[in-house]
Amino acid sequence: MGKTVVIGVSGGSASGKTTVANRIKEAFKDSVELLSQDFYYLPYDNLPFDERIKLNYDHPNAFDTERLIGDIRILKEGKSIDRPVYSYTEYTRLTETVRVKPSKVIIVEGFMIFENAFLRELMDIKIFVDTDADERLIRRIIRDVRERGRTLESVINQYIKTVKPMHEQFVEPYKKYADIIIPRGGMNDVAIDVLIHRIQAIVNET
Repeated sequence: MGKTVVIGVSGGSASGKTTVANRIKEAFKDSVELLSQDFYYLPYDNLPFDERIKLNYDHPNAFDTERLIGDIRILKEGKSIDRPVYSYTEYTRLTETVRVKPSKVIIVEGFMIFENAFLRELMDIKIFVDTDADERLIRRIIRDVRERGRTLESVINQYIKTVKPMHEQFVEPYKKYADIIIPRGGMNDVAIDVLIHRIQAIVNET
């Protein structure tokens, strides 16, 4: 199969990372697999639900980063993995897994994926999706209320208590490691077209 190209897509919460990742996936179709950092939230089965909802899920320690790094390395070796499945409504990992096969292009998407140096080193291209904070907050409210069963009050409280301060500490400072910064989120057609052509060039070299 040749070399696997690993692309990291980072940015603040609700910045449009998933949109950018999906645009890349659409361009390369069956040659792309997607790994979201959100799949790798640590399970807290030992805690009752009322305690799980109080945890800080916007800190690097909330993720099983070692497993994510290990899974990427296995995929780069041309082997399949069984990645975890996380439930946003239960605030824990499910028992089921999803088989991910090795592919020419692996997209790793997540808001804190540049914070870990070992994870960054696995990436051939690092992309930061840069979107204004007020727009990200609006998107987050709509997404979490509609898709994740959260209340408006809980989304705003979480944003103030953890999302915003953790973004300032663990997301924004690591933008400096990005090879490409895409402003205005996933609707920036020019930037995404340039990015896709660059990825295609790398794929052709392998």
